[in-house]
Amino acid sequence: MHRIPAVLAVLGLSALTLAACAAGPAEATCERTDSSSSVFDVIHASGDFGTPQVKIDAPITVDATQHVDETVGDGTRLTTDAQDVIFSVSILSGASGQQVAGGATPPQALTDWRENYAGLADAMMCATEGSRILATIPASGLSEQAAQSWGVGADQSIVVAIDLTKVYLAAADGASQYNDRPGMPSVVVAPGGRPGIIVPDAAAPEELVTETLLKGTGPEITADDTARVQFTAVDWATRKVTKSTWEDGASVPITSQSRVPFAAELVGATVGSQLLVVVPADGAGSAASVYVVDILGIDPPAAAAGTR
Repeated sequence: MHRIPAVLAVLGLSALTLAACAAGPAEATCERTDSSSSVFDVIHASGDFGTPQVKIDAPITVDATQHVDETVGDGTRLTTDAQDVIFSVSILSGASGQQVAGGATPPQALTDWRENYAGLADAMMCATEGSRILATIPASGLSEQAAQSWGVGADQSIVVAIDLTKVYLAAADGASQYNDRPGMPSVVVAPGGRPGIIVPDAAAPEELVTETLLKGTGPEITADDTARVQFTAVDWATRKVTKSTWEDGASVPITSQSRVPFAAELVGATVGSQLLVVVPADGAGSAASVYVVDILGIDPPAAAAGTR
């Protein structure tokens, strides 16, 4: 089941249809270029990073989404709709200059935002974590439901200040590691990062085994952290997938105390890593399972608190 984002209450929508993750532009072609429109001469942002405020000097109407990066961050770049993001936003009516929505969002894939807020997604695409973005978005860049909830007419626009506070990886991006333990499953990775697991024709290990397949260069997970991951689980005996967050369409937060067999194995691993974890049969009828876990990032404290 997909997460129901807490931001709905902030942004004023009663429902949001979630879609499966769709690939965005590849990183090699993800270039970020500011719009050259003079409309930004009358738009002014203020406030500390993470609590943006925006005002306008005159009414604004645009035909297409435009954006400028007032501040360019040096963090992870947002290159696909599959990546989770956290951002704070202030949204004004371009006609009245009055704020119609604002607040901070939970971790959520950009594809989920695109469903009803395509203009917001377009304004963030290819930006980097730590950036403050100013954008003008026509009503056509919103779903009809979103536009109505904010009182935006078909020929009107909104003005937005976005602080892109967190960008997660779309998949593990670490360096391949050498593992030589015999009889272990092998993993193949699709272009978008989704893993496939090949279980060997052999007996499962009788004790828990963890291998690092890809070693990331990000921060190390501690026992107090909430890691955001994608994972696939396969039954060793039947070779069938028993759980896949990739299929569910949403990453999940995991702490060292979470009730998944690989939770404790995340401690000491680094962001960007991919782990292979084999959990033996428990002697009570539970068969051995294979997990492939991609570590996408660490939730900031405020987001982590909302998952407990």
